[in-house]
Amino acid sequence: MNENDLDAASRPFSSPALHGSSAAQPAPAPGPPRLHLLALNPTDSVTEGFLPAAARLGLAVTLLTDQPDAHARAYGLRDDAQRGAARREEARRGEAQPGEARRGEAPRSDGPQADAPRGDAADAPPPPFPALDIVPCDVRDFAEVISRIAADGRPHAVFTNSDHLQTQAALAAAYFGLPGKDWRAALRTKNKAELRRALAAAGPDAADTAWSADPVWSADPVWSAELATGQDPATLAGLDAPYPCVVKPREGVASEDVVLVGDADELVRRCREIRARRPGAALVIEEFLEGELRTLETLGDGRTLHVLGAFRTELSPPPHFIEERLHLLPAPPPQPHTDQVLAQLRALGVGFGVCHTEYVVQGDRARLIEVNYRAIGDQCDLVLAELLGIPLFEYILRTHLGEPLPDDLGARTDGRVRMEYVMADRAGRLASAPPASVTERDGVRLDYRPLRGIGEEHPLHRTNRDFLGVLRATGTDQERIDAAVAEFLAAHRWEIV
Repeated sequence: MNENDLDAASRPFSSPALHGSSAAQPAPAPGPPRLHLLALNPTDSVTEGFLPAAARLGLAVTLLTDQPDAHARAYGLRDDAQRGAARREEARRGEAQPGEARRGEAPRSDGPQADAPRGDAADAPPPPFPALDIVPCDVRDFAEVISRIAADGRPHAVFTNSDHLQTQAALAAAYFGLPGKDWRAALRTKNKAELRRALAAAGPDAADTAWSADPVWSADPVWSAELATGQDPATLAGLDAPYPCVVKPREGVASEDVVLVGDADELVRRCREIRARRPGAALVIEEFLEGELRTLETLGDGRTLHVLGAFRTELSPPPHFIEERLHLLPAPPPQPHTDQVLAQLRALGVGFGVCHTEYVVQGDRARLIEVNYRAIGDQCDLVLAELLGIPLFEYILRTHLGEPLPDDLGARTDGRVRMEYVMADRAGRLASAPPASVTERDGVRLDYRPLRGIGEEHPLHRTNRDFLGVLRATGTDQERIDAAVAEFLAAHRWEIV
């Protein structure tokens, strides 16, 4: 979509129907609380997590996105603007459509969604969606986001789960006086160079016992340097870097264009290669942190910060860093690393909403890789909610509605999970692959979901875009889980030609 095309900035699913009579119309009934959700492309986290959670909370949702057609397809909204407007008008008059709540009434979760996707997808019951308006918007521009929200009436909450839109959502929430993340914390976690500068400058805090008891991480920060926007990579030839080191886009995600380099010549060459794909992009060069990679998943309301869980992550061999599998670590997460990570998050101002942090274990030290001020992705958040047995997505949205979290989330602690990602090892067309399936045996549930359709042809990205499918294995016995995964992988075949 052309973001400068004013015609594309209309509201195809929510324009009020025109009436031929000038007679006074009855005042509409008060509507449900409205959540303004910012998104780029559709994701499993939003489609299967946050939108159904909004429906269960009785929220109406205005989804601001620069890809409205993609979201309409993802949610089965295939009608045209006129039919969409008529459906909304009927809802305003109290005539709820299938899968959509009457205004002021809790959404129904038992009816089929209107205009479900055709084909095989129509055979499976879709998730219960809330009353949903999809609004075209240049969501990367915080001023445009604020303008769009203001035109829609006063919001009750502004939220995003996108890595790229946390600062914009935080600024919008602050503008309207709503609960939200500190925009400065959102910016400094997204900008990897600023994250390193903030941690290096923070210093030990005597009031923070976890920090002051183990100040070594602040006295020994991760080495880093920045190649600014437009700066010539040739200037890095004389950089006194601790080789091997890692090059990555300053605001990158999903390990895309993240690569290990062995010397100055390779550093300059790799930076030029990345710049060819990302003209003028700012890059960060960082110390390579060897050790076991772990995550820490947290949820806070600005008062209480809960640890949801932690994963151990296995990566592909260098020079690239692709997540191949994750194992949920037994609860509670290991110490002293957990307290060290929490101390560093506090130093960054992170403590509201959900957060996914990656770090490397080096002896008794936890050294941060990056902080993603959103929920963990690639379906791990969906599995975590299921395994913990808590309304995780509702809790996240409730914090942005200004509701405090309970002191005890009531999460289960006996669950185990292994996330196994089947990856393409070459470019080409996917000729054969197993279909989606769910099986349960010997206390292990295997849920396999294809992520690429048979017949699709793709280049090799060396990121999570190379995933062909994901196997979600859950239970309470890790040995049985690992055995079930090995058996599944041995029994199936993925062929690329």
